[in-house]
Amino acid sequence: MQPSDSHIAGQDLHCHWVEIPPWRIRGTLTPLKNGQAGLWQLVLEARGFPCHLEPGEGGWRIMVPSEQLDACCLELSRFEEENRDWPPQTPQVPPLMENTLTTFSVLLLVAIFHNLIRLDLPLPGLQADWMALGSARAALIRQGEWWRAVTALTLHADWLHLAGNLAIGGMFITFLSRELGSGLSWSLLVVAGAFGNLANAWLQPPGHDSVGASTAVFAAVGILAALNLVRYRRLVQRRRLVPVAAALALLALLGTEGRNTDLGAHLFGFVAGIAWGYPAEWLLEKFGRPGRISNILLGLSSTAIMLTAWWLALSTAGTPG
Repeated sequence: MQPSDSHIAGQDLHCHWVEIPPWRIRGTLTPLKNGQAGLWQLVLEARGFPCHLEPGEGGWRIMVPSEQLDACCLELSRFEEENRDWPPQTPQVPPLMENTLTTFSVLLLVAIFHNLIRLDLPLPGLQADWMALGSARAALIRQGEWWRAVTALTLHADWLHLAGNLAIGGMFITFLSRELGSGLSWSLLVVAGAFGNLANAWLQPPGHDSVGASTAVFAAVGILAALNLVRYRRLVQRRRLVPVAAALALLALLGTEGRNTDLGAHLFGFVAGIAWGYPAEWLLEKFGRPGRISNILLGLSSTAIMLTAWWLALSTAGTPG
């Protein structure tokens, strides 16, 4: 991109050419390499400054009219300052945790619970219609039975409903647990899933009723999207929105099919996942991933939330919890 010899010769008749000292721009005496010199030449030409390159000792010299030296140095200094950290570096991702067995164990407990309540086994001092007590019935949630937003996550209409949530949700929940740790992941899933059910109950007709872990499954999708949105926030705008776009495509693909699909629960679970995952990743970047003890405590907390919700559900029916 150097100007022609005749063009330079013509300019030499009218001005005195001097070299831009590299140290004035970047504080070093290192000669300019071909790529850097060509970039600076493009910057100056784009701003209307005449310039050309000449071979120098160990590199290239960028020549400008002597009366425009200070202005050219100022322009290049501003350019270097604005692009100091460009392109942004890909953030370092913490290594995945190996806790797949723990995640599968929790999913197995969900399946066992479903089978136990479906078998209607006689338990001492306990007679309950689990589906009636724990479903996310909109009218009852609005009347104050908030725990239904939690208990509904553990109920499923039939074994096909259960199998679908375990198969699809198992993939996302396993990956999320390996990213954050089991305790933190399940805590976020329970809380985000409950908030998704609460929002769905308030925006649906009073007669709306739903069950299933799919709200938490799509909360996992939202959390994963939020983690990547925060993690890659320094990338260009169109690239940093890729995780959210991919998650929305997944929501459209998996969350809108089926005769009994509760699109509202899926959508609000996804939104709640983003709402909780976004600040969670900011805090994790600042304080780090939780350790083993913290994960155990968080796991116990999410278990306590679930047990408390079911205790309240059984208490309202006048059944001992």
